[in-house]
Amino acid sequence: MVKRKHNNSYDNVINRRYVFLFWLIIGSFFLLTISFFKVMIIDNEKYNKLLDELTYDVVLGSSPPRGRILDRNHNVIVDNKAVNTIVYKRNKGTSYKDMIKLAYKVYSHLDLDYSKVSNRAIREFYLYNSKTNLDELISKDEWELYDMKKLSSLELEEFKLERISEEDLLNLSEEDLKVAYLFYLMRDGYSYTEKIIKSNVSDYEFAYISENNSELDGFDTKIDWIRVYPYGDTMKSILGSVSSSSQGIPVEDKDYYLKQGYSLNDRVGLSYLEKQYEEYLKGEKSQYQVINSNELKLIEEGHRGNDIVLSIDINLQVEVEKIIVEQMMRAKNELNTEYYDHSSVIIQDPYTGEVLVMASKRIVNGNVVDNANSMLVSPVTPGSVVKGASMLVGYNEGVIKIGEKMYDECVKIAGAPKKCSSVLNLGVIDDIVALAKSSNVYQFKIAIRVNGQEYFNGIKLNFRQESFDKYRKMYRSFGLGTSTGIDLPVESNGYTAKDRSAGNLLDYVMGQYETYTPLQLSQYINTIANGGSRYKMHLLKEVISSDGKFIYNYEPVILNIVDTDDIYMKRIQEGFYAVMHMSGGYGRGYVEDRLDAAGKTGTSQSFLDTDNNGIIDTETITSNFVGYMPYSNPKISLTVVSPNSSHPNSNSNFASLVTLRITKAVSNKYVEMYGL
Repeated sequence: MVKRKHNNSYDNVINRRYVFLFWLIIGSFFLLTISFFKVMIIDNEKYNKLLDELTYDVVLGSSPPRGRILDRNHNVIVDNKAVNTIVYKRNKGTSYKDMIKLAYKVYSHLDLDYSKVSNRAIREFYLYNSKTNLDELISKDEWELYDMKKLSSLELEEFKLERISEEDLLNLSEEDLKVAYLFYLMRDGYSYTEKIIKSNVSDYEFAYISENNSELDGFDTKIDWIRVYPYGDTMKSILGSVSSSSQGIPVEDKDYYLKQGYSLNDRVGLSYLEKQYEEYLKGEKSQYQVINSNELKLIEEGHRGNDIVLSIDINLQVEVEKIIVEQMMRAKNELNTEYYDHSSVIIQDPYTGEVLVMASKRIVNGNVVDNANSMLVSPVTPGSVVKGASMLVGYNEGVIKIGEKMYDECVKIAGAPKKCSSVLNLGVIDDIVALAKSSNVYQFKIAIRVNGQEYFNGIKLNFRQESFDKYRKMYRSFGLGTSTGIDLPVESNGYTAKDRSAGNLLDYVMGQYETYTPLQLSQYINTIANGGSRYKMHLLKEVISSDGKFIYNYEPVILNIVDTDDIYMKRIQEGFYAVMHMSGGYGRGYVEDRLDAAGKTGTSQSFLDTDNNGIIDTETITSNFVGYMPYSNPKISLTVVSPNSSHPNSNSNFASLVTLRITKAVSNKYVEMYGL
């Protein structure tokens, strides 16, 4: 009896467990059913949205056309043109030998300039296509260093390239050399990015690749765009350049552009305005969604970049460039112009800093090329054009008074040769005549007073650092020796001398000691023309979206105001007016009297290394002009610079008047086109 009771108790426990397990399973299925119901019915939309987000894959199209560059009157200076293009994109797993085999198949169907193949490209072709083992070009010691990881595989490859003999290369056929060039184009740029092999291709080339691209692994065709220039080479060096798809973003700027969301093969501005205003000019790429069938669905249409409107007047720019070229050619037929090769002209609005014309032409090997970028980075010795700023130092320091007269004579400083004005012994002159007839002596005597001394024959000058500092501070307030603020990615501040002996101060005040760029000279004359406000130089006037909406409009920026009394600034203006109108004024003939101009000429000594051995060996003369018109209410400023326009010659003292002729022709052309 006890045994049966024990069995019954055991069975009851088992039965209860089965019952519990049964209800547990039922409960679990119930909860699972509720969960499924909640997910599939109640929260269906929520989870579908999450799924879409997790599987949503977007790819971007290729770089869209850039915005256009327009002049102030909305004439198109830089535009885009659609062109048929052949491209190549290396697939992963494709070896260099595979690429070379493909190049042999394709090269004869493409009209490429195979003469561009470099020695480096030929050596790389030979290395990757050689049927012999070139490992023998690496020494045993070098292999050991490689095994020790002290040399990389790239370094070994460089050794091989260097050690391939010229004799081996001479055995390559003309066909091999053509393939070598095409192979180079297929590899140029970042690996596995699309390379442009040729743009603007013929119908045959386009058709051949299009019809056979399934057999030409990696080759394809597409419609691409190129930059076009309706005005040819006009100021092209300032407009800048754009990378190709095969170049992509510059290696040195890769990190910056990738952080901005660019792809490696995106086209970007490489220099000057194209680079400066990349943020406006770049277009927006089309966006595509990758759907289940691996097809692309357009979700957002791309568009070209914004148009930038420059302050440049392209029609005036073209006319000024014609004048420069005409007068350069005339000058090159004159005596003592062997070293003269370019002239530059800048026209600005003195009250806004807007650049209306930025023109420079250079003769290179008998050809005339655009040289506008030189005005940013190539300083010149200014000569007497800076005497307006020098005179102001005398007024500010109280060492001369308005109308004060001095005797113009050659000055003799102890231990130095006599220093004179260009015309000896002008006699007793005041400050206006000193500017009009460009007296060096008047400036010398002012500088000696600023230095705390009074001139007498044979005076020993005591060096005072503060004397230099006073002049330099005044010059900087006009923009001489400091940034003009122009909206371009590169600009020189000119040359600032470090040898500040007292004797050099006299050279400084007559513009024969430090150098300034044509842009700085232009900002200097603007500041005088408007009465003392130094405006930031600029080229950008407006930005307009691709659908015609205004995005940006430039407002003039005053960088500083010259620290002087109005009466002194007006006296400088009177002096500059006398330069152009007084009998014997050095600016007579530069601008016709009827145009009522004010200005200053400058002739300076320059020096050249004519045999490129690193040693200055030839003295030349640089002629400059800065001015504005009309005097009473300036509309434009005009700066003309002609470096090395002549040179001293024992057989002839002839000096070309090329700067005078350019100044006169340009001022007349402006009035002819726009009046005053």
